[in-house]
Amino acid sequence: MSLLVIDSKSPRDIEKMRKAGVIVARAFDKVAGMLAPGVRTDEIDAAVEELVLSRGGKLLFKGYRGFPASTCISINEEVVHGIPGARRVADGDIVSVDIGVRFDGWCADAARTFAVGAISAQRAAVVAAARGALEAGIAVLRPGMKLVELSRAIQDHVESKGLAVVRSYVGHGIGREMHEEPQIPNFVDGSVRQATTVLPEGCCLAIEPMVNAGTYDVETLANNWTVVTKDKKPSAHWEDTVAITAAGPLVITV
Repeated sequence: MSLLVIDSKSPRDIEKMRKAGVIVARAFDKVAGMLAPGVRTDEIDAAVEELVLSRGGKLLFKGYRGFPASTCISINEEVVHGIPGARRVADGDIVSVDIGVRFDGWCADAARTFAVGAISAQRAAVVAAARGALEAGIAVLRPGMKLVELSRAIQDHVESKGLAVVRSYVGHGIGREMHEEPQIPNFVDGSVRQATTVLPEGCCLAIEPMVNAGTYDVETLANNWTVVTKDKKPSAHWEDTVAITAAGPLVITV
């Protein structure tokens, strides 16, 4: 097994990443102000693109492996990689929005799941569990910890709520590139790599639990992008970019 190399960022590097993170956070403020019954998802996408570009940022997702939009917008049973378009948001929907930005050579990536109007108890539960799982993962971060500890904290939180954590998609390291080592499963996969990988001070992680109300199994729609729950029950996605520092975890995308 080859040695996994995890890049550590200096405090100066992390400060640069925070500038990208602030743009991401401002974009979510924009989304929150727009989300209402009747708004089209491509209108949200265009507004985010305009905001990011006006602040000197670059959208990480647009054109990535051919992805056609600036954001991923996934509704209800859609887990991730939803393509914005003519669909209008409806009362009772949960809407997951994923935004990635590069600024001055550094990346930040985050996702939020928004409730539109009054949502069902089931949808509320998956949203709360996804956010709680992210917070549980961030809470255990410290220099020198094993990757498996992070994965276990996320999985334990989700399963304590009687819900399922998606296994087909994982978090990732982040820095000058959107995807860096290590991959971060949101569950304990039993691998030697997960059990032995050490997270050093200065490493930056995009932690992103995806939580399903039913089975963790997913499938991809005919557009080759949008991932949905196999049983068509709701899913929620929460993500932040976080740096591991000697003083504790530093959330960059706020």
